[in-house]
Amino acid sequence: MVKYSKEPENPTKSCKARGSDLRVHFKNTRETAFSIRKLSLVKAKSYLEDVIAHKQAIPFRRFCRGVGRTAQAKNRGHPNGQGRWPAKSAKFVLDLLKNAESNAEVKGLDVDALYISHIQVNQAQKQRRRTYRAHGRINRMFSSSLSFLCLYHLRCLVLC
Repeated sequence: MVKYSKEPENPTKSCKARGSDLRVHFKNTRETAFSIRKLSLVKAKSYLEDVIAHKQAIPFRRFCRGVGRTAQAKNRGHPNGQGRWPAKSAKFVLDLLKNAESNAEVKGLDVDALYISHIQVNQAQKQRRRTYRAHGRINRMFSSSLSFLCLYHLRCLVLC
């Protein structure tokens, strides 16, 4: 059994999905994950498919040094309009959403009523390699990886 950093309040009306040690950039994936937070599952999937097709951009908020401006990021509500189209990160997050959708179907939950209540991206252990240099020297090379956690809840509609 794995330990989650946040457990759902009502486990019967929620589902979880996670990935660990994924070979994708942490900073791009963090911005991608935070742009789909609080969205419904259907809207998040269509948004990430648009990002892969370069129809919508991911606004970069925290890790935005050297990121260019685009009107597509400004449309998403970010004031200075810095954004990119991280396709590999969007593909990994989209796979996680599809995994959560299948988990919800197994539990018998309504997929159209699910929304992303909590999404978290953590850095994982760096993978090490060597590169051989001139004059017999050896340098190290690190590649980044990350771990995901996603919680989905049923959105309760209050009828008056």
